[in-house]
Formats: sequence, C-alpha cells, structure tokens
Amino acid sequence: MDDSWPQRNDTVIFRKAANQSMQKLYQKIAEEMLGLIRSGAFAPGERLPSERDLAEQFEVSRPTVREAMISLEIRGVVEARHGSGIYVTEAPPVEAGSPELDIGAFELTEARCVFEGEAAALAATSMTDAELADLEKILREMNQENENHVHGELADRRFHMAIAAGTRNSAIVNVVEMLWNLREKAPLCANMLERARHVGVQPMIDEHRCVLEALKARDPQAARRAMRDHLNRVIQNLLIATEMDAVEVARSAVEAKRNELARRSAL
Repeated sequence: MDDSWPQRNDTVIFRKAANQSMQKLYQKIAEEMLGLIRSGAFAPGERLPSERDLAEQFEVSRPTVREAMISLEIRGVVEARHGSGIYVTEAPPVEAGSPELDIGAFELTEARCVFEGEAAALAATSMTDAELADLEKILREMNQENENHVHGELADRRFHMAIAAGTRNSAIVNVVEMLWNLREKAPLCANMLERARHVGVQPMIDEHRCVLEALKARDPQAARRAMRDHLNRVIQNLLIATEMDAVEVARSAVEAKRNELARRSAL
C-alpha cells in the first residue's frame, strides 16, 4: 500500500458511521477523503493513493471509490492528471460544497439489471409480432445513431422502453422510465455517462440483438439472461471509460502511434 496513506484506524470509524447513516456509500468515501484532505493528511498537489489501495483501505469496491473520486473532482477538490493519477487540487475549496449528486452510473445500471432483466422475461411471454417488428426497426435506428454519433442514445432508450411496455404492466413501465430519466438528471450519473461518450462508448448492437432474438423465441429465461448480460457489460464499459488515470494513457499511446505512422508514411 502507498506509504503516504495516513496511519489511523479509519476503517473502524467508517464502519461505525455506515451503521448510523443512510448516506450513500460513495458519498461516505468522498466525505472521509475530504476530511483527510482538510486535516492536511493529503496536501495540495499531492497524489492520492491508487484506486486499488483506497478500495482495500475502505473495504469497498473499486466502482464505489471511482464514484467518490469523480464526485470530488466535480466539486473541485481533486483533479485527474493524464497518465499520472488523482491529485489534490493546488487550492482546494476551503469549504467544498456537498451537492446531492444522488446516484452514480454503476448503481443505476445495477438497478436496471434487476428491473429490466425481469421486464424482459415477462415481455417474452406477452409481446406481439407487431411489437417485435417495432423493436427490429428501433434496432436499425440505433445502429444508424451509432454511425452518426448521435448524443443521448435516443433509440437505445426507446428499445428498452418498448420492452417495458411489452410487459403490459404500467408499474414496470414507470419504474424503467424513472431509471432512464435518472441517467441525465442525477449529476454524478450524467457526468460519468458523458465521460463514457467522450471516449466513444456507444450502445452495443449485438447485445441488443441477443435480447431481441430471445424475445422472438418467446423464451423468458433467455430474455432475462440476455438483458442482464447486456447491462453487466454496460457496467464493464463504464469501468473502462471512467478510469481517469488510464484512459488518457491509452489515448496518448494511440496518438503517439498515429504520429509515428504519419511520419513513416511521409518518408
């Protein structure tokens, strides 16, 4: 573990606090880190321990740590430096505000996996041929949006909402619609999704095709599995896209290779 990590029994303190509050887990991590920064444990300009080390220290998942770091970055407390890591800003706010960032993209997608997986299983028993044909059309539009780099994944949303409607259950439709609305309304989630778009993450046509084929087969188990597999891959793509100290390294490497090829081709 990084030698710069302060030697104190923060894990015990954190566990006690967790039992006394309904605050979201990533917010607890963010507030604990903010307290350490304000106390001088991490000075302005100092590099924070790695994401892996922080996850081990707080005994939480790396996605939780990442959401905490992104929330602190939004608040101006830390900054990601290309290929180097996460650093305390040179002049962090004396009293950084604590906006209600609500929910991160990992947590939201996990909820979607639960609800939309079951929605797909139910829809497989009730969707009509006409509704399945509409899904086929939406899938073509999704592919076109990808090619045209359309922002907002409009066809993606329509695809998932059409499946929810195919359950014939208005409560399910309302829950799925609420989860999709949160994608853009919750500041932390919206920020993470924008990062993903920035590095080129788009709806995966093949994964949606698997869901559609399971629905066409009227196979609830296959439809549930295909939807959950799809949303679990969304989480994995978000992990890659929001790895603040790794994405820029990869981008720089690609740019260097491109420049090298251009130089060689000019010989």
